[in-house]
Amino acid sequence: MTLTPLTLDDRAAGCLIGAAVGDALGGPVEGWTPDQIVERHGGRVHGVVGPWHENWRTARPIAPYHKGDGHVTDDTLMTHALVRVYEAVRDHLDAYAVADHLVPDLMTNPRWIPELEAEALPLQRIFLAEKWIVTRLHYAHADPREAGAGNIVNCGAAMYMAPVGIVNAGNPDGAYAEALDIAGAHQSSYGREAAGVFAAAVAAACAPGATAGSVVETALALAKDGTREAIAAVREVALGQRDFESALAPLRAAVAPYDSVGPDYRKPSLGARRPSRLHSIEELPVALGMLLVADGAYEASVLGAVNYGRDCDSIATMAGAIAGALGGEGVVPAAWAKQVAEASRLDLHAPAAALTAVAREVFARDRARRRTHESAFTAIASPR
Repeated sequence: MTLTPLTLDDRAAGCLIGAAVGDALGGPVEGWTPDQIVERHGGRVHGVVGPWHENWRTARPIAPYHKGDGHVTDDTLMTHALVRVYEAVRDHLDAYAVADHLVPDLMTNPRWIPELEAEALPLQRIFLAEKWIVTRLHYAHADPREAGAGNIVNCGAAMYMAPVGIVNAGNPDGAYAEALDIAGAHQSSYGREAAGVFAAAVAAACAPGATAGSVVETALALAKDGTREAIAAVREVALGQRDFESALAPLRAAVAPYDSVGPDYRKPSLGARRPSRLHSIEELPVALGMLLVADGAYEASVLGAVNYGRDCDSIATMAGAIAGALGGEGVVPAAWAKQVAEASRLDLHAPAAALTAVAREVFARDRARRRTHESAFTAIASPR
């Protein structure tokens, strides 16, 4: 039987819807360990679950956020915000686009915030590492290309870079470079590096014939310093695992030497989240590891990420985005997507459709720019 090739529309929808679903599944168990998740839920999580605490409005450290019941978190809110920037610019983005478009959107346009169950400014939901870009760009008037310096180094920029991979679908090098530029307004060091590698992984997943293995090979070819070493260590372990259950502890052990947070996720070490060429964020290598363990299958990749615990909403967002780009919208369980869309009051298809239209326009511009370059270079390089 001949399979119909996946289109850009399929892959973009799979990527963004897959990311949102992963985010919503991981949110309610974020910050806990695999053993604690089993104790709380009577086994592994296999779909949408409710809040960790019934009194989530006042229970620390969750309050006042309603994490669970299909609610997306800041990962998806920021991803959709970046899509809106692409809709406004309709071309490749850079750090200045963050200052000119993303920051005003976060500050001035109220939206439904699922975890708050209210309409509010996105700025009121995002955490301090993301509020940093508002402080630095709006109030401090920092150079957008350098505004990320001084922020804590975490996955804050990487978690919403999937749209960059879609706009550069099939061009991982371009996605890597563009994401690094954008992320300069938000992060530095290995946090910025992870943003570039994650965008490249999504772009690589969009290529015809891509596999989990080819995506990780692309990530390794582009990643630098501790990020590359962490991905390589996780890859070696992941290739020897048969399912996510057996992979949970080995993947954590593999990434631990590169993770600066430490064994207790809620009590980071004194050296946590500081710039370093030796370290890596935990989320991206583990997402890639779960992708390998699942051989690119969406459900197994995301559920592995969710049950890993720790920063599992972001891990599942990344795993879901890449697996969704590999397999298209059809691999994301429709029941999960419907439940998340309804619970979060979000149209999960609209951002993907909008981004696909922008990606096609950008590709046309790139082709015209390339032809102009070829013509100019040919004219000056031809022997006389």
